Amino acid sequence: MPIDKSWMSIADRGKPEWQHGMKAFLDMAFANVASRSNTIRCPCRRCVKVIRKTHDQVKMDLFRHGFDPDYKIWTFHGEDRVTESSNDNVKGVDNETNEEGCDDARAYEMINNMIRGENLGSTTIDGDDDLHRTDREELNENASKFFRLLRDAEQKLYPGCKKLTKLSFVVRLFQLKCLYGWSNKSVDGLLELFRLALPDDHVVPISLYKAKKMIRDLGLDYEKIDACVNDCVLYRNEHATLEKCPICKEPRWMTSHENADNESDETTIGKKKKKKISRKILRYFPLAPRLQRLYMTKNIASDMRWHKEGRVNDGVMRHPADSPAWKRLDEVHSWFALDSRNVRLGLATDGFNPFGLMSVSYSTWPVILIPYNLPPWLCLKQPFWIMSMIIPGPKSPGNDIDVYLQPLIEELKQL
Repeated sequence: MPIDKSWMSIADRGKPEWQHGMKAFLDMAFANVASRSNTIRCPCRRCVKVIRKTHDQVKMDLFRHGFDPDYKIWTFHGEDRVTESSNDNVKGVDNETNEEGCDDARAYEMINNMIRGENLGSTTIDGDDDLHRTDREELNENASKFFRLLRDAEQKLYPGCKKLTKLSFVVRLFQLKCLYGWSNKSVDGLLELFRLALPDDHVVPISLYKAKKMIRDLGLDYEKIDACVNDCVLYRNEHATLEKCPICKEPRWMTSHENADNESDETTIGKKKKKKISRKILRYFPLAPRLQRLYMTKNIASDMRWHKEGRVNDGVMRHPADSPAWKRLDEVHSWFALDSRNVRLGLATDGFNPFGLMSVSYSTWPVILIPYNLPPWLCLKQPFWIMSMIIPGPKSPGNDIDVYLQPLIEELKQL
C-alpha cells in the first residue's frame, strides 16, 4: 500500500499527525537503509540528504528545520523497497542490502545534477539563426552525454544482477581505487578477472581506460599542466611549447634515455616514437563547473544566499559575514555585495606525505577552496570543499606557490 505523506504538509510540527508521520518515516528509514554506524542521510531542509546523522539527530533536525518539501519520493530512505515488496506484480529489490539498493537513485540524481549544472546560463534556442549554432551543438553534446550515462545507469552489470548497474559499478570501482591506492595495472588486472568470473553477457569495461572515459562524462576530470622542476614557471600560455625552463634552464622532460640536450626523441625507423614524460605535473581542477553545481539544486542554491538573506544580524560573530573584513569588502566593492549569489571563497593549503612514511621525504600540497556563502553548519563540511589543484612534490612550493596559483587566479578573474 502507498506510504502516507500527508503529514509533510502540516505546518505545526507539534501536532500528533506530524509526529506520528515522522516516527513512521524514521522507523522505515533505519530499518531499511541505516549504515553500519547506524546513521542515515538527514532529509531536513538544512542537511538536504548530504549529511549522515543518527536517529536522535535526524529527529531533532526535522523538528527544528522541517522536512525537505522537494523530497517527494524517499529513494534514499528505503521507499523503493517498501513499495516494491508490497506489490507482487513488480520485481522486488534485495532486502539484504543496506544502502546498495539506492545506487540507482544516486546514479540518476548524479546524472541529472551534472547535466543541470553544465547547462546553467545557457541560452534558449529558438530558430535556425547561425548565432545559436554553437549553443545548439553544445546542448546536443550534453544531451548525447546525458542519454549515454542514463543508458549506463539503467544497464545491469549482468542479466539478473540486482545490486549494480554498469555506471554504479564503475563509480564504486574508482572509489575503491582512490581509497586503497590501487595502481592502474592492478585495476586492469581486476577488471580482467571480473570479465572471466561473470557471465558472458556482462558489461564490465575491458580496461581502466574505458572506465575513465565513462567517468569523464560525469565531469570528474582535471587538467594536467607541466611545471618546472624548480617551481619557476608553468608550461602554459607563452611557455606552452618550451623544452626548457626560461629561468633555470632545467629540461622539461625526463632525459634518462635521451641525449643531454634533449634535442630529439625520434628513434630509428621501425621503432616506436618515445613518449615524452614531464618531470613535474600540476593537477588543476577547473573551478567554474564546481561553482555551477552549487546552484544546481534548489536547497543548496538557497543556502548559498544564506549569508545575506537568512543570517541573523545581531552583532554576534557566528559566521565570516559578521566579521569587519567581510563588511569592509562590501563597502569597497559594493557592486559585488549587491548580488547575494556572488561566491566568496576561502583558500586553504598544507603539505602532507602521501606515502605515510616518515623515512620518505615527500610533500604534496592540495589547495582547497571553501565557499563562505554557506551557513556555518555546512561551509566547513567536507562535501562542500572544492579541490582546486594538487601541487606535486617532492618538496614544498614555498614562496613559489604563486606560480601554481596562476590558473586559479586567471579563472577567478574571468568569473
